Amino acid sequence: MYSNFKEQAIEYVKQAVQEDNAGNYSKAFPLYMNALEYFKTHLKYEKNPKIREAITQKFTEYLRRAEEIRAVLDEGGPGPASNGDAAVATRPKSKPKSGGGEGGDGEDPEQAKLRAGLNSAIIREKPNVKWNDVAGLESAKQALQEAVILPVKFPQFFTGKRRPWRAFLLYGPPGTGKSYLAKAVATEADSTFFSVSSSDLVSKWMGESEKLVSNLFEMARDSAPSIIFIDEIDSLCGQRGEGNESEASRRIKTELLVQMQGVGHNDQKVLVLAATNTPYALDQAIRRRFDKRIYIPLPDVKARQHMFKVHLGDTPHNLTESDFENLAHRTEGFSGSDISVCVKDVLFEPVRKTQDAMFFFKTPNNMWMPCGPKQPGAVQITMQELAAKGLAAQILPPPISRSDFDKVLARQRPTVSKTDLEVHERFTKEFGEEG
Repeated sequence: MYSNFKEQAIEYVKQAVQEDNAGNYSKAFPLYMNALEYFKTHLKYEKNPKIREAITQKFTEYLRRAEEIRAVLDEGGPGPASNGDAAVATRPKSKPKSGGGEGGDGEDPEQAKLRAGLNSAIIREKPNVKWNDVAGLESAKQALQEAVILPVKFPQFFTGKRRPWRAFLLYGPPGTGKSYLAKAVATEADSTFFSVSSSDLVSKWMGESEKLVSNLFEMARDSAPSIIFIDEIDSLCGQRGEGNESEASRRIKTELLVQMQGVGHNDQKVLVLAATNTPYALDQAIRRRFDKRIYIPLPDVKARQHMFKVHLGDTPHNLTESDFENLAHRTEGFSGSDISVCVKDVLFEPVRKTQDAMFFFKTPNNMWMPCGPKQPGAVQITMQELAAKGLAAQILPPPISRSDFDKVLARQRPTVSKTDLEVHERFTKEFGEEG
């Protein structure tokens, strides 16, 4: 009967993990390989797609581990996990997930499916946003550094009653950089970063949403130190007792409250970071769980000046420092997102000029650049005609100028209203602190 293959695989895996944990890699490798053979045979007969998916996931995990061990054994080294930390990172933590419950040793395939879905929430590649890329928000950055970087780098600071912050709420108008700040945290922190939205945690199946929440926190505890970032948390945790609140929504909130309370768990190395544009829409019990509530306001003049420079990057331009200052003063009331959109539009202005140009001149490095008819060396020709002569690769748009910004700013308006700002400022007086 094919379930014997599954039971045999589980037995081999248990032995393999035992030897692996003990550092006996030459014994662990053949045991992993035997387990993989039995899993492969079991998959030929297994018809249940959920169980197949769960076993395939475990098969991949153990195959990767076996390959790591083989690579080290081939080199004659002590073992892939000889430096302690790497052991935690690479060693499989759980038994293979099997179905049917016949062996009693396998993990629930349903849980395997839930965890597989949440795996996509783990940010494995750093977003490459440094603290310095975030303009302004000095106190928000300092608070996040205290919560994220200090406990990992300097654990000796947190002794006695001094504990790191465990939950941050970033709130403010849309486009002020709440998610961007979270990306900086993901880049700078030496932690596992889970980035989730309501769509990752809400399921159409009865009871599955709260299981997703609980699995998310379990996975975060397993891979601590870790950070759970929940974007648009208001869509998950609106006020309880509202007329349009569903039973599922109520259960998700309750589960999130329980998990954030951390009863019975050591959550000192799990930080919850959440962002919202509508802090008043949050359930008050959830709001209280966030020990730091930081207002991310519209950028000030200095921050706006820095943003224009960051978004232009190394694109050729001829703007001076006073031009950047002038742009910062002219964009009062603009959010970080508004400035980003403005610069994106400006970046295309030289391309538009090149497309519309009737005259081009040849630069010293043999490139064709658009110009006016009075420019020395100007040739009356269009971009299409140059391309037809096989010179497409030698056409270069002009550098960005102050007039390009003037043109774009003449048609762009800030997207955050005064009413929006008043709401956030009132919330800050009642419950928050300035970022």
